[in-house]
Order: sequence, then C-alpha cells, then structure tokens
Amino acid sequence: MSVKKDSHPSSAAFDVINQTLQANEADRKNAIGQAKAIFSFNLKNSSGEEAAWYLDLKNKGEVGQGAAPSGDKADVTLTLSDEDFAQLVSGKANAQRLFMGGKLKIKGNIMKATKMEPILKKAQGGAKL
Repeated sequence: MSVKKDSHPSSAAFDVINQTLQANEADRKNAIGQAKAIFSFNLKNSSGEEAAWYLDLKNKGEVGQGAAPSGDKADVTLTLSDEDFAQLVSGKANAQRLFMGGKLKIKGNIMKATKMEPILKKAQGGAKL
C-alpha cells in the first residue's frame, strides 16, 4: 500500500529521520544501541485516512512504510493525528503532553517509547513541516 505524501503532510518527517540515520553510521549504531526497538506510527490525516510508517531502531536503523519491517513486529505502536505528529517532530509538542491529553495512544512497551525522543530531536533541524 503506497500512500501519497500529500495525504499525510507530516510523512516528509520520515524521509528526514531516515536521511539522518543513513547520514552517519556512528549515530545510527548509537540510536539502535539506545532504543533496541521497532516503533510503528499510525497517523490519521484530517480526512480520517490512516497510514503507517515504522522506525526500525532494533536491527537496521531505517524508516519504512507499513506497521513493521517484513517478518517483524513493532515493539511500540503510536497512534496520533498527522497534525500532532508534525507538532511532535517540529518540537512544538512533546509526547508526554500529547499522551496525557489523549491525543497520543501508545500500545506495547511504553518505556521503549521514551527512547525515541532523541531520534526525533535530531530530525527536527531538517524537517520542514
């Protein structure tokens, strides 16, 4: 299933996160070493359409479309709106506040979810949302 980028504007952030991970081997290995998890993001746009991306910080250190890499499953699934994801990646919102406000739903290992923030922070400089 391929999702048009313009249907979920914040999906551009996944490209930036992937570029950030691929740009520096040491950073990528460090991110994998710290997180040791696969994060799945379910984003719902303003039209109610859902799309999923994953952030593999367990094996390869890459981003892809879908709930998880082929043959694997996510350790943590985060469900939020496309708009809230854009706010999260840009640093205008934090995950804890979104979670407490009911705007972010987390399934799986919640403690692993906290390991993702440093990766999002690295991508903040490059994401134009």
